[in-house]
Amino acid sequence: MKIILDGKRMTSKEEAHAYLKEAFGFPEYYGGNLDALHDCLTEMGEMKVEFQHTDEMKTALGKYGENLLRVFHEVENIKMELN
Repeated sequence: MKIILDGKRMTSKEEAHAYLKEAFGFPEYYGGNLDALHDCLTEMGEMKVEFQHTDEMKTALGKYGENLLRVFHEVENIKMELN
C-alpha cells in the first residue's frame, strides 16, 4: 500500500488530522491528535508513505509539523519518502 500526502493540505492541527483521517481511512472515533495517529498507524499493515510539500506543512504547523513527521518515522511498518 502506498499513500501520498500533500503537506499543503495540512494548514492547522485540525486540518492535518482531518486530512490524515480521510487519507488513511481511520475510524470515526479517531482522536485527531499525535497519540491517536501513532495508535492507528501501528494497527495498519506495512505501507509506504510519500510526503510532498513538507516545508509548507512545517511552516504552517511549526513544531507540531515536525512532531507529526516524527510519528511516521517511529512507526516501524512505514517506509517514508520526503519531497
